Amino acid sequence: MKKLIAYDLGTGGIKASLFLADGTSLSDVFIQYDTLFPQENYVEQRPLDWWNHVCKATKKLLEASDSKAEDIACVALSGHSLVAVPIASDGSLLANEVPIWSDKRASREAARLFQNIDYEDWYMTTGNGDPAECYTITKLMWMKANQPEHYNKIYKILGSKDFINYRLTGVMCSDPSYASGFGVFNLLDWDYETRFMEAAGIDKDIFPEIRPSDSIIGTVTSEAARLTGLAEGTPVACGAVDNTCMALGARGLEEGVAYTSLGSSSWIAVTSSKPILDPKTRPFVFAHAQKGYYTSAVSIFSAGNSFRWIRDELCRDFNDDTDTYNAMNRIAEEVPPGSNGVLFNPSLSGGSAQEPSPNLRGGFMGLSLSNTREDMVRASMEGIAMALRCTLDILMSQTEIKKEMLICGGGSKSAVWRQIFADIYGLPVLKTNIDQNAASLGAAALAANACGLWKGYDLIGRIHQTEVISYPNDDTKEIYEKLLEVYKKWTLCLSELSCIVA
Repeated sequence: MKKLIAYDLGTGGIKASLFLADGTSLSDVFIQYDTLFPQENYVEQRPLDWWNHVCKATKKLLEASDSKAEDIACVALSGHSLVAVPIASDGSLLANEVPIWSDKRASREAARLFQNIDYEDWYMTTGNGDPAECYTITKLMWMKANQPEHYNKIYKILGSKDFINYRLTGVMCSDPSYASGFGVFNLLDWDYETRFMEAAGIDKDIFPEIRPSDSIIGTVTSEAARLTGLAEGTPVACGAVDNTCMALGARGLEEGVAYTSLGSSSWIAVTSSKPILDPKTRPFVFAHAQKGYYTSAVSIFSAGNSFRWIRDELCRDFNDDTDTYNAMNRIAEEVPPGSNGVLFNPSLSGGSAQEPSPNLRGGFMGLSLSNTREDMVRASMEGIAMALRCTLDILMSQTEIKKEMLICGGGSKSAVWRQIFADIYGLPVLKTNIDQNAASLGAAALAANACGLWKGYDLIGRIHQTEVISYPNDDTKEIYEKLLEVYKKWTLCLSELSCIVA
């Protein structure tokens, strides 16, 4: 049977996954790469790190799975969003380090952009609800003002997965989902909005051609074959942004299907035939894998990374041979709902667009001399779920979602955390066999459609096999509903005080 390779190019590293043509997952390889923080608000990665690690991961994957390069019918990428990789006319990379999605250096450029265009008009057209300085268009404005030696040589600007596609095939292009994070994409017209480029003073010709996510853009070159171990001539699909691949892999193109991605940052997304747009609460929207569908999402910037901070700072005394996260789950399970009066706000990386202020910072509330580390560990799990519940309310106030929530990502492994989410969401929480592979499955589905092995995406729903459902407990749900009101008021106070400190 023919096989597919899906690459999940994430913030923390590259995961290369091997699938059979029927969607069965065979093997995967993960390799971490560095993120650079050269100064405040700067968050960078090296595109050549992505490429070199794609090459290493591919060779390891083929070797570990005892697969032949000729077995691979197609490859496709899921890539982290809002990246601006500048490419010269000779195909060379113009910058060794590039800003990634969370880089916020372009705040002045964002302010300058909205002197020329109305913010609400821009948001309602693009659905770009994250801070405007994070989007590609403002990153380009910053580059033009601060790195003219790079900007003036740009032939094309590429996203993260688009750069890997270029290194695989020699073709420079993007897809609607990734392009919808450039800050200049009209969601309803499904094409670039050139008046935003003009307002920003950015040449429209540097933006790449847009091709369908599930189209073949080219084949693996002889040089790429030598470096990756893939066969020369292997088809490469256009692929999609990570949010779209994850939404697709989280049960396909079905109206009202929602999932929670519980990773370093965390978001809740719903698939629908209309983008969910609100200039006050600002859900962020990406074009989906097929025209006429959208994935609309709300987020918090700190989830797994805040829980990791709790692990590193409060649980550092666990023995080296102890699985610390499992130990944290065990001690949290012994603490009653409400953590004996302790609340935790997880905003250690600041507030998202759906939260009261970008200056919001985290903290504990309600601590007394009787409280324990165990209380604080459980409170951190509850606080992350409460922060996400506040954003979920935004989505549920504007659209219908199916009365269940699929949970994906590393946190989905924790039974106690799944139950906390069910009680705080007031919804059944599903864990399926796909678990952390939703983005990879979505990319594999794009590859399968691109090369003709699939026709449509109905198979994804059948690939998901429910492993466990956590149902809300009525008594616990009532406890959390009362605590949520306290959490919301406290978060407002925290945001106001954080603004003063900032």
